[in-house]
Amino acid sequence: MKTITSAENPRFRSLLRLAQSSRERKQSGLSLLDGIHLVTAYLQHVGSPQELVISRSGLDHPEIQALLADAAAEAWILADGLFRQLSSVVTPTGVVALVPTPNQPLPERITGASLWLEDLQDPGNLGSILRSAAAAGVGTVCLSPQTVHAWSPRVLRAGMGAHFALRIVEGVDLPALAGRYHGRMVATRLHAKTAIYEVDLTGDVALMFGNEGAGLSPALAARAGIETCIPMPGNAESLNVAAAAAVCLFERVRQIRAQ
Repeated sequence: MKTITSAENPRFRSLLRLAQSSRERKQSGLSLLDGIHLVTAYLQHVGSPQELVISRSGLDHPEIQALLADAAAEAWILADGLFRQLSSVVTPTGVVALVPTPNQPLPERITGASLWLEDLQDPGNLGSILRSAAAAGVGTVCLSPQTVHAWSPRVLRAGMGAHFALRIVEGVDLPALAGRYHGRMVATRLHAKTAIYEVDLTGDVALMFGNEGAGLSPALAARAGIETCIPMPGNAESLNVAAAAAVCLFERVRQIRAQ
């Protein structure tokens, strides 16, 4: 293990650029997993990370010691002050992993349930939706080119390891995909006439959710065979998109269990 104590160290500067710049992460094809939970999930579902970065105080943490023993990765030790600059959380756990960003292709045929997310901008919303999707047994999540990067630090934190249980395909032309999709396409729209509880969500089905403010684009919504809403007897104008996705996903789970 190599120790870094200076902020001018070239390796530290390179890691800091990755932590701070979405462009740097996309250009390099690398992502940072911040925290024991995410690094452990990666080890369990994917394999050994490319590098581990440990804070000086984190060396004494039993779980981090176990990660070091299990991962066949180059390890760097950072002075605590440098590690705090690198970490994206308020109270760092003491470990960050450098991993190749998964680049998953769109499958020839999407089966089962899939989520199509158009132009979501909030990292927390996307991470929460991915977490709900993994919990509900969804296999594929397709993201439009304008959706926030799925492997950004904030999305990864909100996803809590869900990324590694899903096929996440970024940069998808969703209207074009709709033209060759063989399952049922369900567009969630605020003023739709049909309640989600009246829609058959079993089998091959694509659930579409749009931008936090604008909703689904007319071009994508027009491709859907079904438009649906979530009944809201209260006084709220709308649901957060992550909450709406969770309701729809687990309504599908309920329907499958009732079969």
